[in-house]
Amino acid sequence: MLVYAVISITLALVFYTIGVWSERIQGQLKKWHLVIFWLGLVFDTIGTLLMDKLASNGFQLNFHGVTGLLAILLMVFHAVWATIVVVRDNKEARADFHKFSIIVWIIWLIPYVSGAALGMVR
Repeated sequence: MLVYAVISITLALVFYTIGVWSERIQGQLKKWHLVIFWLGLVFDTIGTLLMDKLASNGFQLNFHGVTGLLAILLMVFHAVWATIVVVRDNKEARADFHKFSIIVWIIWLIPYVSGAALGMVR
């Protein structure tokens, strides 16, 4: 199960990174970015649930647990907000959305890196 969890979390990193940085480079939020954001969220959720099953204590109120929860909540908000922006087709919001995306991506990296570091220490 650990292998599937690691693969899922890594796919989340790949999808989310592609979505955020391609949006930034292209200078506008596009429909295909939504697909990539939602795929990143799905794989992050799968990986997190698998990791939770592997952990004997479940969710813990520590740095990794809190930042991980914050990251998933931000990813949900990010994907929903991106969907709203695309559906409303607000040109200005679509052009500026990347600023929010990068912040969410950076925050998401914190539990990813801390989880990898914790995994290496154990």
